[in-house]
Amino acid sequence: MFSKKISTFIGLTLLTTLSYSSSAVINTNSLVLKDKYTLESTTNLSNSIPAIDKDGNINIVVEIPAGTNEKWEVNPETGNLEWEIRNGKPRIVQYLPYVGNYGMVPQTLTGDGDTIDVLLLGDAIARGEVKKGRVIGVVKMIDKGEQDDKLIAIGENSVFSEIKTLDEFNNKFPGITDIIKIWFANYKGPNGKVEITGVGNEIEAMKMLDESMKNFKK
Repeated sequence: MFSKKISTFIGLTLLTTLSYSSSAVINTNSLVLKDKYTLESTTNLSNSIPAIDKDGNINIVVEIPAGTNEKWEVNPETGNLEWEIRNGKPRIVQYLPYVGNYGMVPQTLTGDGDTIDVLLLGDAIARGEVKKGRVIGVVKMIDKGEQDDKLIAIGENSVFSEIKTLDEFNNKFPGITDIIKIWFANYKGPNGKVEITGVGNEIEAMKMLDESMKNFKK
């Protein structure tokens, strides 16, 4: 059991290392560095982009590139990307860097009042870029007593790009789903109060996405 856990964490480290590249930088084409904590967008990244396209792909605004650990997020009011400030300091996740590109789906609204979160697997993508992804699953999470689920999506032109279902993903790339669960369960530390309650397939994930899109339109 111990050796299995060690192997899993080695895999996590390798996945993080391999997913990082020089592309994990600010997307200067559409964002302007207003100050060291704010990337100003010419359009509201939260509500000016459709959640889903005609082919069923979701649009993902990348907030945190794979392989990095600065906690940036889209401000739903301004539509800008902002570095989260906690206890007077910019937040840096004190754990292994993100194992995928972390972001949000525009024009969605979840039960906690935020846009729906998504982990986009594949090569590192510049912060602020909008990328298409195919939803294949969802990590079900409770964070400090509140539901805080994370969609799992795969990116275009990646090693995962032909995958269409969670079962297919787990069969072809065994262990990655476990790595994602371990990462989210522990990235806030031993007192983070994060509980992973399960992983849903692509049907369940799309149902959650659809509900969040309807909530946005209310």
